Amino acid sequence: MSGILLPSADGRLRRYRPSTAPLGPFACRPARSRVLYAAAHVVADPLAASAEAGPSVDWEATLAFRRRLWAQGLGVAEAMDTAQRGMGLDWPTAAELIRRSAAEARAVDGRIVCGAGTDQLPAGRAHSLAAITAAYEEQLAHAEGCGAGAVLMASRALAAAARGPEDYLEVYGALLRQSERPVVLHWLGPVFDPELAGYWGHEDPGEAAEVLLKLVSEYPRKVDGIKVSLLDAELEIGLRRRLPTGVRCYTGDDHHYPQLIAGDGERVGDALLGIFDPIAPIAARAAQALDREDPAGFRALLDPTVELSRHLFAAPTRHYKTGVVLLAWLAGYQEHFAMVGGMQSARSLPHLATAYELADGLGLFPDPERAAGRMRELLSVYGVAA
Repeated sequence: MSGILLPSADGRLRRYRPSTAPLGPFACRPARSRVLYAAAHVVADPLAASAEAGPSVDWEATLAFRRRLWAQGLGVAEAMDTAQRGMGLDWPTAAELIRRSAAEARAVDGRIVCGAGTDQLPAGRAHSLAAITAAYEEQLAHAEGCGAGAVLMASRALAAAARGPEDYLEVYGALLRQSERPVVLHWLGPVFDPELAGYWGHEDPGEAAEVLLKLVSEYPRKVDGIKVSLLDAELEIGLRRRLPTGVRCYTGDDHHYPQLIAGDGERVGDALLGIFDPIAPIAARAAQALDREDPAGFRALLDPTVELSRHLFAAPTRHYKTGVVLLAWLAGYQEHFAMVGGMQSARSLPHLATAYELADGLGLFPDPERAAGRMRELLSVYGVAA
């Protein structure tokens, strides 16, 4: 295969020779030793008439991608940040996504949890705690009504309205008392969304963790686990050690996930990760290594993926979805590189080129020649003769 010219961050072009050794097909049952969810992206419909009509989703391509994740033994975390919640995907479309994905999960016996938040509330306005609670209740009822577990997502509206920890405990307590099944509590840090600074009523993460632990201790049977997305491994390990028995800690740390999933000698980690969307074939193989009680094999598989993950999740971290969708297109899992809200333009060409190179080096493209051809098409749009 001939080489391809890729742009670097310094503006220069470098020649890269694509891999010729992709990972082969892989299918397996879910891991026994961990619970692993991939937060999955949505495939936009690039032929939508106009942005004013609202987000348009290619449902078949979106659901086909989820079936691929389930076939590899991973659970699907639906309608989460990776699906552009709060960044293009509105609540009516998210509700339809949840309904369709939950039905697909039942058909294939796939594990699924779905994001429930407050994003139907108009942005830029002040909302009462009662209105915020009602918004959460609507989305929680929808997810559970579709037969899925719920992830109570961090709320921008609550972050803006809360006067202190008591307000968080009031809102979340009301939701936990009425939930039909145990939920996942999601702590999304400001590195992912600056509007969530000071969540749980404290700017200091250590103090915020105490509020979250208090909530869990009051409703241990209503909490399946907590998802921690702070990119702070030590804080997460300390929080995990203090959780009640039976309450899981799902790492959302896309920088340190191999060590956090492997465990610290006291407690192992489960995961709910956006990076599992593009690296699913490797994550599935690594999970099977854990089931074989082969931690060295697990790390040998997963550690090399961290460079790609840190690149995709580089600041501004919220734009990691652009790289995720790029890799799905290059891998042949969708027929275009377009995103809801036009977010495919959120990253620079050198950033996308590096994402391609790192993913190719990991063998993530089933057809490297097709991936290289599509990368050349993208480069040509920017005037690069590759």
